[in-house]
Amino acid sequence: MRKLIFAANWKMHLGPEAAVQFMQVFLQRFKSSADREVWFFPAAVSLKSVADLIRDRAGIRAGAQNVHWEKKGAFTGELSVDMVHEAGGNMALVGHSERRHVFGETDEETAKKVRALLEGRLTPLLCVGETIEQREAGETLSVVERQLGALSGLDSATLARIVIAYEPVWAIGTGKTATPADAAEVHVMIRQWCVDHGVAAGNARVLYGGSVKPGNVQELVSEPEIDGVLVGGASLDPADWTAIAQAGVD
Repeated sequence: MRKLIFAANWKMHLGPEAAVQFMQVFLQRFKSSADREVWFFPAAVSLKSVADLIRDRAGIRAGAQNVHWEKKGAFTGELSVDMVHEAGGNMALVGHSERRHVFGETDEETAKKVRALLEGRLTPLLCVGETIEQREAGETLSVVERQLGALSGLDSATLARIVIAYEPVWAIGTGKTATPADAAEVHVMIRQWCVDHGVAAGNARVLYGGSVKPGNVQELVSEPEIDGVLVGGASLDPADWTAIAQAGVD
C-alpha cells in the first residue's frame, strides 16, 4: 500500500531562525504514523537547519524548492543537486507552476532538472497543472500530458522513483480548490500515463496541490487516486500544518 505524502512548500518564507522555531513546535506536536511521510521544502538558506533537526526522525524528509541541472559553474543564484545533498536534502521540487509561469522555466529545462536529480540519487517531485484559461478551453489533460513529457525516455524502474504533483495553477493561493472528483480525473490520467510507460498503477505516487487546508485535506486524501498533498500557505503555520499532516490519524 502506498504511503501518503504530506509535502510543505514554504516558498520565500521562514529564514533559518524562523524555520528552526517552526520545526521545534511541529516536532513536539506531530505524532508519526506508519501510513505517511512528511516532506519539507524550505527556502535554500533554511534547508540545512531543517535537515539537521529531522536527521533522526523516520518518515520526515527535507529537500529543495529548485535545482540547476549543471553540477557546478557560473550560474549565479542557482543551487546544484550536490549542494542539496550536502545540506541534508534528499529531494527537490521540479517544474512548480511559479517556476514555470513567473520565472519562465521550460519543459526542456524541467526535463534536465529531473535527470540531474535522478543522477544525484535525489527524488524529483515533478509538478504539473493547467492555468484557468487552459481549463476553460478544455485543455487540462493535454497540458498535463505535455508536461509529463519531461519524464519521457526514462525506464520504468527510474519512473517509479519519481513523485508527481497535480497542482492546477488556478487553485494555488487563490482559495479555490479543485473538487476531489476534478483532481481524481487528472490523477487517473497521470496514473494511466505511468502505466503506459511501464510503471504499475500501484507504484505511481500522485499528489494534489492547490489551496489545501485543514478543512479540506481529509476529503482530498480520501480519494483513492490521491496519494497526498503539496501545500503552500497552510504549511507556514505549525498548528495548521500539524493538523494537515495528521489528517485521519486518531
